[in-house]
Amino acid sequence: MRHPASFTLHQDPRPDHEQKQAALSYLNQAWAEARLDGVDGDCLAQASLFAALAELVSTYGEDAVAKYAEGLGARVRNGEFSLTLARQ
Repeated sequence: MRHPASFTLHQDPRPDHEQKQAALSYLNQAWAEARLDGVDGDCLAQASLFAALAELVSTYGEDAVAKYAEGLGARVRNGEFSLTLARQ
């Protein structure tokens, strides 16, 4: 099977943290483009959460993802997803 020139297969993938950084960069670019096209941030967030949870469910199953999601409330309250940094 032939792949387009922009699609490359990696035999030795990058470390997990590098893949996560690259993925976040791609998502930030897509997010910015959608905002420029007039898509509301709340709609983007809900669609992103749906897509992310659907991918996790297809990979790990519903029970594992439900268990993971149970811990999200505490992580949100602990500031893990807050973009503003406290100044000291």
